[in-house]
Amino acid sequence: MVTKKKDQKKRKTLSKDLLIQTAIQYANRNGIDALSMRNLANSLGVEAMSLYNHIQNKEELLDGMVEDCVKHFYKPKQEKDWKKEFKKRANSVREVLLNFPWLTVLLVARVNIGEHMLKYFDQSLACLVGVGFTYKQADHIINAVDSHIYGFTLQELNFPFSPDEYASKAKEYLPMINAEHLPYFFHLSMEVANGKYDGIHHFEFGLDLILNGLNPNPKKRN
Repeated sequence: MVTKKKDQKKRKTLSKDLLIQTAIQYANRNGIDALSMRNLANSLGVEAMSLYNHIQNKEELLDGMVEDCVKHFYKPKQEKDWKKEFKKRANSVREVLLNFPWLTVLLVARVNIGEHMLKYFDQSLACLVGVGFTYKQADHIINAVDSHIYGFTLQELNFPFSPDEYASKAKEYLPMINAEHLPYFFHLSMEVANGKYDGIHHFEFGLDLILNGLNPNPKKRN
């Protein structure tokens, strides 16, 4: 009887927000692939069926997780210095993605139409269209910048070596590189192995390449 009362008390304290926050913590610890309604219920100490009183299915749970993270994305303002705003946007998104390693996959593999996501996209468009880019150009710019953010972050999270290992790993692999057939790759590896080049890629470098090549036309908007 005591156990039953405790279980009933736990069920009464369940809420959609609690489910989302617990799911985020679970995914941070175990990865998004390990998340299931049953595992989430076990984390909460309740029966899996009790979760469906607060959420329809796993898809709704994933939507809620994405929305809870996206609300932390910086929403660019309509300013004359749009590049500065888009740099703030990019660095903000990257920081959130690094804090939630499972999030990038959900952003690129699912249609996310929550309130925070739509507002984030709308203000990104406004920032670009407001300085003279067409809607088509703005859409392409957002896609190019986001592709850089997602791709760079995924590699950052999953690359098998840490930066402090680059030199030692370059020395380890150097004998496997044929200098005659791959002269430029061999030379690059030599520079990393000898400490002449640290081999570290910088997020801002790629971002600047994209943004610095873009110039709006304030007189032509459509």
